[in-house]
Amino acid sequence: MRRVLSRVLTALILILCPPFFSVAAADDSAEVKALKKQVESLQRTVEQLQNAVQSMQGAPARPPTPPSAQPAPSAIDSFMTKEGITTDRPSTIARTTPGAAAQRYIDLSFIPSFFAGASSKRDSVIQTLQGGGHDPRKRGFTLAEGELGLSGIVDPYFEARAYITTFLDAQSGETNLELEEAFLTTRSLPYGLQLEVGHFLTEFGQINPRHPHQWDWIDQPIVNNRLFGPDGIRAPGFRASVLLPKLLPGWWKADNFSSIIHVGMQNANGETMTSFLGGRHEHSGGEEAEHEEEGEEHEHALNDESIGFRPRINRDTRAMKDFTYLARWENFYDFRNGLSTNIGASGLYGPNATGPRGDTWIYGVDMKWRWRPNNSFRGWPFVTWQTELMRRDYHADRFTLRHEDEPGEVTTIPGRTLEDWGAYSQLLYGFYYGSYGGWATGVRYEYAGSSGQSIGGRQRDPFRADRHRVSPLLIWQPSEFTRIRLQYNFDNARHLAGSNNAHSIWLGFQWLYGQHPPHEY
Repeated sequence: MRRVLSRVLTALILILCPPFFSVAAADDSAEVKALKKQVESLQRTVEQLQNAVQSMQGAPARPPTPPSAQPAPSAIDSFMTKEGITTDRPSTIARTTPGAAAQRYIDLSFIPSFFAGASSKRDSVIQTLQGGGHDPRKRGFTLAEGELGLSGIVDPYFEARAYITTFLDAQSGETNLELEEAFLTTRSLPYGLQLEVGHFLTEFGQINPRHPHQWDWIDQPIVNNRLFGPDGIRAPGFRASVLLPKLLPGWWKADNFSSIIHVGMQNANGETMTSFLGGRHEHSGGEEAEHEEEGEEHEHALNDESIGFRPRINRDTRAMKDFTYLARWENFYDFRNGLSTNIGASGLYGPNATGPRGDTWIYGVDMKWRWRPNNSFRGWPFVTWQTELMRRDYHADRFTLRHEDEPGEVTTIPGRTLEDWGAYSQLLYGFYYGSYGGWATGVRYEYAGSSGQSIGGRQRDPFRADRHRVSPLLIWQPSEFTRIRLQYNFDNARHLAGSNNAHSIWLGFQWLYGQHPPHEY
């Protein structure tokens, strides 16, 4: 044993002192080469001696890890990693494989978003300009949300995620709690297939599937607010996705190109299904009446708000036509020089709350273009250009009301197709990264318009009037766990009384606790 340890110490001295030998033999290159070979030989000897010592002490040998013991990520995850696309998938996704012993993990995180700001308009008007449920919606201070995230592996076949949000009502200060998402995802289906069941955000476009703390700008785009409501479109249901290159031959298998198809089915009712059977706002004390049409009776409240202020009728789910259906096609391409792009097209169909024949189509296209050089440091510098264009065709059913207190008097609102469209385009440039984090600046332009009259006039409807908005943005990101944003909004909205122009400035603070993958900002 002593002999072995002596040889170990001798070898370590020789390894730790290569500069001495290099200096001593600096004037003789042949001798230097010989010494290097000797050192390498001694290094190998040391490794052998270390193994021998461990064996003599009874330490169990550590077997090498076979490559097959590391589970391969799903095809979609592999593609996302290759493309550098940030997702909020849990880092524990590849800890087990089907058939292996079940392991249970859970990651926790909490992400508050706090805003301070001022506007040239009063708080009651700001409510119509800042339509997102987690936007800054008043002068002064706003705690827009605090999101609790839970994610982890359920068993070798499924992983799960849930997001619970709490926020303070901008006007009353009342604390609210809501379940944003809770769903189960398969881990290892063949051919790039993936299934999800539960309550989740609908996979439409670039903004709606992501949580507010993942957005570059502080507030929700106008067109998203009008078509999907203040909290985005989300509901219980299921969805499936497939990576096409796994199924199709030829050029589809190019390693710098991927294409994904998403389909889904969700409930059409609920407060987050504004364009379908849900209502934008719930009011109590409405005038209750009975509506009879085609032999069916429905309850409705005249001052409940549907699209265009039309009466909203409560409907039960009776058949497959009473659900919403999603189809989305995404295409990713890597230009191999730091450039990549993501182009998608989405469509939604389902019934709306105006009557038995009322239905809604929503469709759109989106694009995200990104430049990030291969030698970038922590993601800087970068340029991101993102654009979405969306349209809604809201086929409102004819409405007939027979007044019980005045026999023979009937109120009729004819059927109508209300068309709403809008777009936004934003450009963000990460220009500097130094000792105190990264800096980025950008600008976003938005437009929203409509056709088909709202009850009371379309230009008086804050959710359908013509509108433009320009929003310059400055971001300081000290680390991946904190972000400070300064945003100015210039609004030109036809529904505003007096001047159609509004000026607002918002300062946002966002920070993160716990285990959560970094998002792309």
